[in-house]
Amino acid sequence: MSQQVSPRGTFLKIADAVKAQINADETMVELPTAADLMSDFGVSRGVALRAFSALHKEGVAEPVPGGRWRAVRPGKNVDRRPLAERLTDVITNDQLPVGATFPSATKLCARFGVSRPTVAKALDKLEAAGLLSEGKQGKPRTVLSLPKREESAGP
Repeated sequence: MSQQVSPRGTFLKIADAVKAQINADETMVELPTAADLMSDFGVSRGVALRAFSALHKEGVAEPVPGGRWRAVRPGKNVDRRPLAERLTDVITNDQLPVGATFPSATKLCARFGVSRPTVAKALDKLEAAGLLSEGKQGKPRTVLSLPKREESAGP
């Protein structure tokens, strides 16, 4: 009888290996890609995706837009709201009055750790909502109106 590796449970072994990487490196945020797992473990894309699914069920990883995965660290609070909502908080948290200059896209990219196109889309949403002025090259955006605060229902 030949000694072939059983495909059953392979994705769990890969998930355990990735989990060990996450636990060994506290700074690890982004997980390897499915292509990396396919290459490293010699498995199909389906097996790699099942490994990510197993990590997700265990609460160790979560998907991010673009088909990537990131590590979830217990006890670390991460704001999972859409970027447009978090940018609205910039007006409130930085106490920007109407007419104030809104931070540049470059500063927002650094502050939130996202790409320029992501910031541009979120800024367009705030512009459409009437919170910010139109952005043009060389002309900074300004605050047009303050965000409405959501009131909590009192007893």
